[in-house]
Amino acid sequence: MERLIVADGTVISYDKYGSGPALVLVHGGFSDHVTNWEFIKPTLQDRFTIYAIARRGRGETDATAGHTIEDEGNDVAALINAIGEPVFLLGHSYGGQCALAAALIVPDRIRKLVVYEAPWPGALKREDVARLEELAAAHKWDELAVTFFRDMLFVPAEEVEAVRSSPLWPPIVGDAEASLGDLRAVSRYRFDAGRWRGLDIPVLLQIGSESHHHLYVTDALASVLPNAHVQALAGQAHEGMTTAPEMYAEAITRFLLEDARETVAAGGVSSGAVRGD
Repeated sequence: MERLIVADGTVISYDKYGSGPALVLVHGGFSDHVTNWEFIKPTLQDRFTIYAIARRGRGETDATAGHTIEDEGNDVAALINAIGEPVFLLGHSYGGQCALAAALIVPDRIRKLVVYEAPWPGALKREDVARLEELAAAHKWDELAVTFFRDMLFVPAEEVEAVRSSPLWPPIVGDAEASLGDLRAVSRYRFDAGRWRGLDIPVLLQIGSESHHHLYVTDALASVLPNAHVQALAGQAHEGMTTAPEMYAEAITRFLLEDARETVAAGGVSSGAVRGD
């Protein structure tokens, strides 16, 4: 992994691979710089030079306590500045909030932005966080992950159990402690979509057609961003890059590499407003 030191002294690490225009990937919770992107990596590395940041507590990045979304936005912005050329930027879930924060810091260094289901801070209730804190105090990381996906992301219990019995589950549980730091940070975050009203770059706001849309800030951003549209990933929920990697890689590649005036609607993908349920 490669490293850099950001303004507050934190060591940030990232993987670099591939060839082509620079694409910075910002992973979500219960995943890291490897697992969030492992199924789309073979396609993306043939088309982009990937900079996959390991957020705090992952990879060789320092595991800080009490950090904020703004802190991690600064981490992403520092990496973008270190790259030395304008980049494409993609953030998934909590990583989407970090990418949005970075876009306010270095808007002139970002060519296009993709945000996949960045969470509403208010969607995670105080009692939800307290419940997860109790499980963490007892080191019940498996139960914490199950509780979060089933009761807070509303993933059907049978789907949670299917993932739990697959090779995908051990890395999810292994990331649970760092992900609790994400959940603490997002629960404290004050999100105001109006802050992005002046972000005049092409933005793709992705949402799974099967997701619970009220959990995410997609429509709030779509209502203020001057150059954005919503893209629904047909048949997918919160993890389209894992559940439909070929479709997902094609969708973002079309958006990033084609002229911004062209539609990104393609087989399995639809564009336009998507309202929360």
